[in-house]
Amino acid sequence: MTALITGGGGQLASDLALLLGDDAVALSHTSLDIGDDDAVSKAFADLAPDVVYNCAAFHNVDVCEREEATSFAVNATAVKRIAVLAAEHEARFVHFSTNYVFDGRRAQPYAETDLPRPQSIYAISKLAGEHSALAYAPGTLVVRSAGLYGLHGSASKGGNFVTRMVAKARAEGEIRMVSDQRLSPTFTAHLAGAVVSAVAAGLTGVLHLTASGDCSWFEFTQEILRGAGIDAAVQPVTTTRPLGGADRPLNGVLARPVADAAGLVPLPHWRDGLSDYMTTAGLVG
Repeated sequence: MTALITGGGGQLASDLALLLGDDAVALSHTSLDIGDDDAVSKAFADLAPDVVYNCAAFHNVDVCEREEATSFAVNATAVKRIAVLAAEHEARFVHFSTNYVFDGRRAQPYAETDLPRPQSIYAISKLAGEHSALAYAPGTLVVRSAGLYGLHGSASKGGNFVTRMVAKARAEGEIRMVSDQRLSPTFTAHLAGAVVSAVAAGLTGVLHLTASGDCSWFEFTQEILRGAGIDAAVQPVTTTRPLGGADRPLNGVLARPVADAAGLVPLPHWRDGLSDYMTTAGLVG
């Protein structure tokens, strides 16, 4: 199958492109702005994709609070346009979403069937994108994940979380990190493989795919520094919401009963994912 990947050059898009090989065309923002209807239409006409992976998003959560119009334009309206074109071209549509669609105020992990309750502009716009994808493209697969990091970093955030923590620890010798937000940090190479398996299995609807296990950002940071061989203090702090900042879910852990019922192999434990990433990235100390 021919695959079109939006958001090319990003963490997940790069791993999908690597996995799919010559069957995939990954277009970066400079090559394809998903907010440009004419450009998106041309990409569909030129490539005639069988499947479209939408990895493009406006995902700096605090900036989204200040730039609502852009957040909804990219995360919702543009998704609707892609979904319409996917339906017209009879292409499978795979759209990526986030654990932020849940408020994170309960102790139990959130399943695919749980009712979302977004608490930020970013989260609301991403949920709107989910609904747009599912409403306008029959057979859409919406994949929610969490805490993504990969070999290609995140340009909008100055690298991924792992590389930022390694650099900060080396430069400052101490890191303050929230200990009351829990999630399942996920290596994008592992996520890409799981997504391709889900597409091959013909799955549709909403699917939760994250690393197995869960931890706090504090515990994740400790494991990063241990793996990098950096002797730096990590001080646990509680979450505070700055004026004008986004609300972040304290419990961002996702359960996967739908994925399990479909027989999808669970992703590796988050510690194993981190180890694989750090070894491949040459960060092991």
